[in-house]
Amino acid sequence: MYHPGKAGAWKGRVDSTTDYDAFRWHQWVLPLDLDSVEAPPLREGGTAPAAGVAFIGFACDEGVRRNLGRPGARRGPAAIRAESANLPCSFDPGFALYDAGDVGCEGPALEEAQALLGEKVAAILRLGLLPLVLGGGHETAYGHWLGHRRANGAGCGAIVNLDAHFDLRPYPDGGGSGSMFRQIADDLAASGEDFRYLCLGIQKRSNTVALFRDAEALGARWVLARDLAEGGAAIAYPEIDRFLASADRIMLTICADVVSSAWAPGVSSPQALGLEPETLLRMMKRVLASGKVAGLDLCEVSPREDGPDATASLASTIVFAAVNALAANAGLER
Repeated sequence: MYHPGKAGAWKGRVDSTTDYDAFRWHQWVLPLDLDSVEAPPLREGGTAPAAGVAFIGFACDEGVRRNLGRPGARRGPAAIRAESANLPCSFDPGFALYDAGDVGCEGPALEEAQALLGEKVAAILRLGLLPLVLGGGHETAYGHWLGHRRANGAGCGAIVNLDAHFDLRPYPDGGGSGSMFRQIADDLAASGEDFRYLCLGIQKRSNTVALFRDAEALGARWVLARDLAEGGAAIAYPEIDRFLASADRIMLTICADVVSSAWAPGVSSPQALGLEPETLLRMMKRVLASGKVAGLDLCEVSPREDGPDATASLASTIVFAAVNALAANAGLER
């Protein structure tokens, strides 16, 4: 179920083989086998990176299938990598990019796949790298969270979710892409820990009254997509800043369906009146600027529904902005 990163998996245009300022991501990404390394690999003659991220894919549709959504997100990791290969290296050479490969889901074995993703995320964290998880359905987020819990005992202190949905549904028949934050809340409650959850971009048409009630009962915070469209940063930033002040470590998770289907048609659950991409980027950068983000996942890019790769292209833009923000936090921005 685990397929390590491989040399040559990223391919693209080459403008120079010696001038770093002309390099693109496919020239800078190094493969990473989480089953066989004890330290991040170095370039020939290189020194240890000052900071870096490791991409890991979760090639899984099972959670979307269980949630009765449109399947296809298992192809998301490959599509995002392909769209990201030609991105420019807009960060200092001291910032590293690694590709740790993919965790796959064999048939209905979602829980096993999520547990394995958790193991690999924990391995990335122990290497001193920030995991950047490419979903897969949004059930990816539960495996991502399990990795922080495995590596740090108490998991991430808080979760910020950019999403049209709360994903707090009950799961009597097993988890899926609509239940993972309820699963996290239940895990935390069982160990006497607080569930801290902020959701940005919620759609009233996509969440039942019961889900709003349950979100309030669990102490969740949220900002509606409508309010973000009307008030933008003036509405969201104070809510984000209050939430960030309450936690030392944050897991940031993004579902591509938070964006309007005008820009993101290739998702499991399209949203006609979702956010504009620039609004999403502003919210994401505000969270990343805190320096508290310990892991990021981007989910539900579904290439089979994507036409001319519009959603995968948007996903690569989100990843590009996130990597540059993380490099800036490390003082490695160019």
